[in-house]
Amino acid sequence: MSSSSDIYVRILDAPTNCDRVSRLKEYFVNAFNRNPDFIVRCSGRVNIIGEHVDYCGYPVLPVAVEQTILLAVASSDDNLIHVKNIDTKYKSFKCNVNTFCIEAVQSGGPEWYKYFLCGIKGILEYAKPANTKGMMVVLSGNIPAASGLSSSSAIVSASVLGTAYLYSLPLEKQTLATISADCEQYIGTQGGGMDQAIAYLAKQGCAQFIEWNPLRATSVILPKNAIFVIANSLTQANKAATSDFNERVVECRLACRLLAKKMKLNWRDSWRFADLQAALNFTLEEMEILVKNNLPQLVYSRQELLEIFETKLDDFVENLLTANTRDVQFFKLRQRALHVFQESLRVKTFIEVATQQAEGSINLMKQLMRQSHESLKTLYECSHPNLDKLVELSDSVGVGARLTGAGWGGCIVALCDGTEESIQYINMLKQSYYASHSQVSGKNLDELVFATSPQRGAEIYIFDTARSVIG
Repeated sequence: MSSSSDIYVRILDAPTNCDRVSRLKEYFVNAFNRNPDFIVRCSGRVNIIGEHVDYCGYPVLPVAVEQTILLAVASSDDNLIHVKNIDTKYKSFKCNVNTFCIEAVQSGGPEWYKYFLCGIKGILEYAKPANTKGMMVVLSGNIPAASGLSSSSAIVSASVLGTAYLYSLPLEKQTLATISADCEQYIGTQGGGMDQAIAYLAKQGCAQFIEWNPLRATSVILPKNAIFVIANSLTQANKAATSDFNERVVECRLACRLLAKKMKLNWRDSWRFADLQAALNFTLEEMEILVKNNLPQLVYSRQELLEIFETKLDDFVENLLTANTRDVQFFKLRQRALHVFQESLRVKTFIEVATQQAEGSINLMKQLMRQSHESLKTLYECSHPNLDKLVELSDSVGVGARLTGAGWGGCIVALCDGTEESIQYINMLKQSYYASHSQVSGKNLDELVFATSPQRGAEIYIFDTARSVIG
């Protein structure tokens, strides 16, 4: 029997069999001379508020969006993984399921299929099946790459789900999300699990307040008039292609450890702010004061940290940094820590305001989103001039906006009060931002700036009733 914690497995009926699915199935048949066994659907996401706090152990508020990754999948008899992409700019790949490896990220970021391999490796290491099997896969995606809408995590999550279903594993949504978050680190990204959690735990029509340890999601009904608009800055930001993202993760971990040392705790066991807060039994406000009192410097050099932690260079590099941050010489601990605690307070306030749904709630929510962007720009330093320009244009018409996703490019998410304001806002951005942008030629503006509504989580589609639940 399935339960509410199981992934939905649906019959592929006519309404579901949209043009994208039809093209995907046709491509699969042409590529492999057979029909797929099943199709996986996994959405991208937009995070409404709570950026760069999940890997510090704090809650976030994302929704799944309409843009998706679709996988057509069938088992193969040759122990090979055959992966193809409908978009011909992405090259096909094949490897042996028993011997493949995922190499460290090179400059320019990993090839697209390595995200898919992460998911397979995650399931194989989790389940340790006695008999492995190959598979044939075709991917169709309409989540813009490097846009901050989690296209890479959607591929990983879809791969985990597809591989789990292929092996008939009785996995629940929370387990899938945990495996997906863990295995994406094979590619080198030290993320916190938000993207993978919302991929599985999303529900139609509401945002999800996602907490950690244990992973749980609580539905948040937003004010009826609240309409969220996504606008693409047309600046790509692949968080696995540079060390920027992991540098922020490392700075948060170092700040946490330094605070733990100051408070005479075992600093080597302290690397997440939320755990440190629990150990101290402090409020978020008290943690903010702790940072201001104990992290006075704007910049800490590597040598200063070696002296503070009373450790050797080899230990520092091997145990306190990541593979792609080993050359970093200077660290901004105070700024990163202040952002995390202040942003976490904004998430808490945002949900309180949203659920009260009192008069003026949307205006307060707009202000919190704008404060979030300013913090990401100044304290976390992960914005981009094009993102800032979009936010400034939003300010000019009274719309609250912030970057969403890792930053350094990608998209903003903006909050509008009602349909009329959202339409006027979208038209303003088309005229004031996109009309003069050098990279807009040949692109569909409705795919660059659009209103979105919360979608449901990942699903499996089957072609008959032979298998109706996972496991």
